[in-house]
Amino acid sequence: MRILITGGAGFLGSHLSDRLIEQGNEVICLDNFFTGRKANIQHLLGNPRFELVRHDVIDPFKFEVDRIYNLACPASPPHYQYNPIKTMKTSVVGAINCLGLAKRVKARVFQASTSEVYGDPTVHPQQEAYWGNVNPIGLRSCYDEGKRAAETLFFDYHRENGVDIRVIRIFNTYGPRMLADDGRVVSNFIVQALQGKDLTVYGEGSQTRSFCYVDDLVDGFMRFMEQEKIVGPMNLGNPGEFTMLQLAELVIKKVAGKSKITHLPLPADDPKQRQPDITLAKSTLGWEPKVQLEQGIEKTIAYFKSALAK
Repeated sequence: MRILITGGAGFLGSHLSDRLIEQGNEVICLDNFFTGRKANIQHLLGNPRFELVRHDVIDPFKFEVDRIYNLACPASPPHYQYNPIKTMKTSVVGAINCLGLAKRVKARVFQASTSEVYGDPTVHPQQEAYWGNVNPIGLRSCYDEGKRAAETLFFDYHRENGVDIRVIRIFNTYGPRMLADDGRVVSNFIVQALQGKDLTVYGEGSQTRSFCYVDDLVDGFMRFMEQEKIVGPMNLGNPGEFTMLQLAELVIKKVAGKSKITHLPLPADDPKQRQPDITLAKSTLGWEPKVQLEQGIEKTIAYFKSALAK
């Protein structure tokens, strides 16, 4: 198949590009390189089935494709808060452009949504039927509400125009090709530990997250895209739940460093709990994560050791 990936040079997009190329597909990688990096897809540039296009999803684009994966949007708070209006445009206008193309060429279109649509949840773990508890005017709202609006657009295009959609809600994901400065907790802790700095934990460190290794997530993406049973939304993530203190202690142990843990104030609207209910993914896709946190952290540390040495 001929497949378009918006945000294809990013953390998730580049891993997805690898897998789709391995399967024998043609891949068009669309990226404006705000958080994507050419280094992530450098090894694919000589492949005749891979094409790189520098372009912003908020500007119209036309391609003849069978599948569209819409992954374009900065996903870490420092990056999406850097230009919140642009973040909202990327989610909303980018979705409209992807859906318009899918409608014209009759392609199946995949939306990379997020667990942030649940906000600071009052239901635990989070099931797809939960509508969320989101602040519409906070510092995180450009991302949370942008992704919620994108889901609305996807389902309206599906109902009104028969567009063939798939909507995934991604929970915290980590692994090689994360940016060292992206502000996400896994990369923060690993980089701080490798540099011999103290690990900064926000609040008391009792807030929880669930961490899915990137290979598992991409496997879920591809299974969901090609199944015919449901359009979503579907949670994808690792249901293992860890506090920030547990993660910090694991990273210090694996790096074998002398870092200590320091505490900073909690950011605004920081969710206290985050854990996916993946019953739907298990029953529909036969999918559940295989890589345990300890194993995944070791692989991610090895990547950052190499990246920071360059």
